[in-house]
Amino acid sequence: MAEEQNTNECTEESCAGCAHADTCSSKKTDFREPANMYSSIKKVIGVVSGKGGVGKSLVTASLARMMREKGYNVGILDADITGPSIPKMYGVHTKAAATAENNILPCTAKDGTKIMSVNLLLEDESAPVIWRGPIIASVVKQFWTDVMWGDLDYLFVDMPPGTGDVPLTVFQSLPVDGVVIVTSPQDLVQMIVKKAANMAEQMNIPVLGIVENYSYVKCPDCGREIKVFGESNIEEIAAEMGVPVLGKMPIDMDLARAVEEERFYEVTNPYMNDAEL
Repeated sequence: MAEEQNTNECTEESCAGCAHADTCSSKKTDFREPANMYSSIKKVIGVVSGKGGVGKSLVTASLARMMREKGYNVGILDADITGPSIPKMYGVHTKAAATAENNILPCTAKDGTKIMSVNLLLEDESAPVIWRGPIIASVVKQFWTDVMWGDLDYLFVDMPPGTGDVPLTVFQSLPVDGVVIVTSPQDLVQMIVKKAANMAEQMNIPVLGIVENYSYVKCPDCGREIKVFGESNIEEIAAEMGVPVLGKMPIDMDLARAVEEERFYEVTNPYMNDAEL
C-alpha cells in the first residue's frame, strides 16, 4: 500500500500570509530574503505602532540621527508606502536611480543617511499610492532585495501602523533584529501596545523598547509640563512587558519646525539619548 501523502503539510504559498508561519508545528518555513551582493547590513530595526498618528516616522528619524551622531553608517527603509514622510523630513527630493543590473540606488541625505522610499520613485511625490496590500508588500520586499544599501551598521524600517500585510511581510522577509514600539499617553495605549508586542512575539522578534511621544508640552512662560493627552502609564506597561522605556518625547516645536523645514538631518533629539539598540 502506497504511503499516504500528508495533505496538511505547509507550503510557501499556503504560509505566505499567515502570522503563525514561523511557529507552525507542521513545518517551520524561513521566508527571509537574502540581501543583494551590494548590501552588507549589520542590524535591522523595525519601528512599529499599533495605531497611526503617534509620530512613528519622527521616532524612526530620531533613532537614525542618534546613531549617525555616534558615527555609525545608517539607512532608513520607508515601508509606509501609502504615507511616506521620511524623504521630505530630510529634504530629499531627487529620484532614486536604477543600475544596468536593475538594482536601485538609495538617495543620500545631507548627514549621510541612506534613504529608500516610494516617493523617490514617483514622478509626482504628491500623487497618492492607490495599491492593494499584496503589491505594497511586494514593493517593500524589493526595497530590501533590490536596493544597493552598501555597508550599513543600522537599517531602520519605518513601518505603517497596525498589524497588516506590510508589517507581516517585513517580519517574515527581512532579518529583523528587533522592534521599537511607538505610542502615546492615551487610554487605549495599553491594548494597542500589546497588539504590536504580541505580533512581534508571534514572529519571534524581540521588542527592544517603547518610545512614548506627545508625553507633555512645556509651557513657554512658566516651564510647567502640561499633560495634553493625560497622565502617562508607560513605565507600568513597559515593566509588565519586561522591556525598557527608550524615551518620552514631548510636543517640541523645535523638532516640529525641523520637520517642516526639511532639515531633520541636523537634528539632535535629546529625548532619545538613553536609547540603546
